[in-house]
Amino acid sequence: MPGHLEGAILQRDKQTYAIVPRTPAGMLTPEILDTISYVCKKYEVPIIKITSGQRMALVGMREDQVEPIWEELKWKVGRATELCVHYVQACPGTAVCKLGLQDSLGFGLEIEKMFHEEPFPAKVKFGVSGCPMCCGESYVRDVGLMGTKNGWTVIVGGNSGGRPRIGDVLAENLTTDEAKALVRKFMEFYRNESGKRLRVSKFLEKVGIDAVKAAVL
Repeated sequence: MPGHLEGAILQRDKQTYAIVPRTPAGMLTPEILDTISYVCKKYEVPIIKITSGQRMALVGMREDQVEPIWEELKWKVGRATELCVHYVQACPGTAVCKLGLQDSLGFGLEIEKMFHEEPFPAKVKFGVSGCPMCCGESYVRDVGLMGTKNGWTVIVGGNSGGRPRIGDVLAENLTTDEAKALVRKFMEFYRNESGKRLRVSKFLEKVGIDAVKAAVL
């Protein structure tokens, strides 16, 4: 389990902290919800916030509460400030959605396992959508996957921040295995060729999609 202040984010008041437990692809269980409820009541955590990345932030705890809260949660840290994959956002896809064309939820969980806690030059966010409605926000994530009736579209270089950028299509009509292999190859290329703290979107602006295609396709 995390120790002392691992994964704790000092808040604006310079006195309290927030933690973000890891919730792959935003998936929860009744047992997880029971644990969150118990811990937040016991330690009087004042704010429980569902984040834009389908995660649950516990906010407002004292420094001496951080470690015992982690111990009781028995969860891994959902990295929120380090240079690594921060989250994989995924829509329900074919699991339940009538519009789903591909298993975005299952693929999102696979991506999470592939890259969890691997180091990268900057933070990385994934978006996985099961159809072109793109509810996983695939075009505005560092790496996006979008399901179609013909397979997966891989998108790179999106960003939804202060300088928004629509990602570039890297490849289309891929099988799940092909898409998985391409994402792995792209992430290795990005890690090896990008400067430190250069987000994927800035990396794409720097080298261009044609150079990326030449390197990984």
